Amino acid sequence: MKGNFLALALVVIGALALAVNLDLLEIDIVALLRQWWPLGLIGLGVALYLTPDGSARKP
Repeated sequence: MKGNFLALALVVIGALALAVNLDLLEIDIVALLRQWWPLGLIGLGVALYLTPDGSARKP
């Protein structure tokens, strides 16, 4: 789950950056990050909480 979350996040961020560079979207990424950066922390916390830690190994 941890690897999938990171991979999906990178794909979404890359697609948004490409769309902005190709003038498909007109958004101010810096202003958006200034306002919504806590959501990234929440998402990271949820992803870490849902990731198995390997301590529940089967005998």
